Amino acid sequence: MIEVAIVEDNHIIREGLAALINGTSGYKCVGDYFDCESFLLDLEKIDPDVVLMDIALPGISGIEGVKKATEKKPGLDVLMLTIYEDSEKVFDALCAGACGYLVKKTPPSRLLEAIKEVNEGGSPMSSRIARQVITAFKDGNISSDEESDFNLSLREKEVLTLLGEGNNYKEIADELFISVDTVRHHIRNIYKKLHVHSRSEAVAKAIRRKLI
Repeated sequence: MIEVAIVEDNHIIREGLAALINGTSGYKCVGDYFDCESFLLDLEKIDPDVVLMDIALPGISGIEGVKKATEKKPGLDVLMLTIYEDSEKVFDALCAGACGYLVKKTPPSRLLEAIKEVNEGGSPMSSRIARQVITAFKDGNISSDEESDFNLSLREKEVLTLLGEGNNYKEIADELFISVDTVRHHIRNIYKKLHVHSRSEAVAKAIRRKLI
């Protein structure tokens, strides 16, 4: 059972998402919230597997909400679900700790697939969003800080590289002939060494620092 929390200020959209999730076998909505503040207060109590987060919210924005949520619960899987498609907001959300980025016009079946994909260690994005990210990397629009290997081991660099290529935990385990639990152990160490709280933060920092 994948337990999902929703942070969305539009009442109709929020109820529709909750109905979709609760009406699908293998999924359960454990909480739906109008703003980030109330979600953050409940986060430890509801302990969701995946969070659907809007960006334009009253009070704390969804981007700031992702950062606060992943600081409070490192490794939390947050999937942005928003109307915004501009690259600046995409990068801000991913660097804040979001695991994926979908637009609200995403079909319900694809949204459910994306929730499952995030829960399994993937990073789903709408096709136009993914193209923007790739283009920005190719054009060198993402800043580079001074190089450092952060004392990552060779195995940790291999895991991080495979993570950056979009592989989920099971695919990384199969590629490296190790267990999924070992992959999780390496990823926890990577988070600690890079001082990040999520996969997307780790990959973003690794690209900026030219670790992968």
